[in-house]
Amino acid sequence: MGEPLNVGIIGVGNISGQYFEAIPRLPGLRLAAVADLDAERARAVAAERGVRAASVDELLADGAVDAVLNLTVPAAHAEVALRALTAGKHVYGEKPLALSVAQARPVLEAAAERGLRVGCAPDTVLGTGIQTARQVLDTGGIGDPVGAHVHWSAPGHERWHPAPHFYYQPGAGPLFDMGPYYLTSLVTLLGPVVRVSGTATASTRERSVATGPLAGSTIDVDVATHVSALLEHANGVTSTVTVSFEVWATRTPLFEVYGTAGTIAVPDPNRFSEPVEVYTPDAPEWTQVPVAAGYADAGRGYGLADLARAVETGRPHRAGGDLALHVLDIMESVLLAADSQRVVALGTTVARPEPVPAGASPDTW
Repeated sequence: MGEPLNVGIIGVGNISGQYFEAIPRLPGLRLAAVADLDAERARAVAAERGVRAASVDELLADGAVDAVLNLTVPAAHAEVALRALTAGKHVYGEKPLALSVAQARPVLEAAAERGLRVGCAPDTVLGTGIQTARQVLDTGGIGDPVGAHVHWSAPGHERWHPAPHFYYQPGAGPLFDMGPYYLTSLVTLLGPVVRVSGTATASTRERSVATGPLAGSTIDVDVATHVSALLEHANGVTSTVTVSFEVWATRTPLFEVYGTAGTIAVPDPNRFSEPVEVYTPDAPEWTQVPVAAGYADAGRGYGLADLARAVETGRPHRAGGDLALHVLDIMESVLLAADSQRVVALGTTVARPEPVPAGASPDTW
């Protein structure tokens, strides 16, 4: 392994703590500086982490920063990514890649023009959970895949998040916030999607912040809060997906893949390493599958480390911009299908990312 990739983080809000936890155990990454619109918060985090605090402009102009970890709110993802690429830096961002496909395309075009990399969360699909499920599927553990079912639901993030207002603005909601975990996993497992249909609604329920200094403040809802979709993959498999901020309780399975010779209970794709279970006619009970693939003990930041190693070796990185663009296209097309009451064909496609073999690390592959 060569020199680590020097990383500057823009946006040190709630999610940044998970990245700060993982980066020190990834030799391919070196944290160089942090920036935030709230300069006082940036200084406090920098002091805690033993790095330099900077303004956004200073960080982007810093020649010692090789890559920007973009942890801003969704509405700023595309703008910050473009500014970082223009400054000659690789970019890895939180999901979604942008608010729309139209916003995202210039980001990937700018990277291609400059020979730079764009990566995007979720990198949870690189952990042992989704990768083991993929290995079971790819080795015929349930025969030929036929369909998949996803159901993620909660009453709403305002019950736990101290500043949840952005979850109810464009670029968030259950589809754009939680959907990328499941849709990225579905594409990783079953390949790209070619057409979608869907419905999208929002209740009239009043929402307010439950915790923190904003407790009691009301939340304006400008997104669909209950979305159901039917996806057709290029290989003919169909997936049904429901994501919701409207469900108080459910007994519906979280994530399953159905095949001609069995079923995979896929673990939560918002986690890296939960167990995989399989049911087959030959073993008619749920059986836990030994870990067979994926980065062990992974955390948020492993996708960026995978990108850093890919830059060094000249190979494609797995949590790539093309994959994030395709997932964004799926989400945007589902909402268009719901609004127009028709089936919508996607305008993007993507190859399944290279699998992560058992025992791999993002610093060595």
